Amino acid sequence: MARIRRAIRCIQTVPECPRLTRFSLQAPKSVEVEYDNSSMYNLSAEYLRIYSPAVDSKIRSVGGEKVISGRRHVGIMSAEPVGNYGVRLLFDDMHKTGIFTWDYFYHLGCNKVTLMRNYIRTLKKHGLSRDPPRRK
Repeated sequence: MARIRRAIRCIQTVPECPRLTRFSLQAPKSVEVEYDNSSMYNLSAEYLRIYSPAVDSKIRSVGGEKVISGRRHVGIMSAEPVGNYGVRLLFDDMHKTGIFTWDYFYHLGCNKVTLMRNYIRTLKKHGLSRDPPRRK
């Protein structure tokens, strides 16, 4: 019972995500989202691709970590509405299975610096690059 009470307190203290007021696809390079609390984020195609909420066959497992590399120049081809809660982005590497909710865009915007820093650190740790592999 105490565990349930603690969980309810945690849920009640988590602030609600603000409401999306504007979504703009700046194809092929980025998405802009704006919320009713005046926060606005410009999220690059690379950033959205590496943090896509979908399971992807192009993810490389390195030392138990899931890492997507070589996506620096990926582009967004289109955005397709999914209900009232998000969009499905189609990337030019043909990835299209992730549904980005408005709350998830907010999370990515709020944590952009930290998430990108962690991503670059992980790539370096495994000797990978943001750049696509060179063709022979």
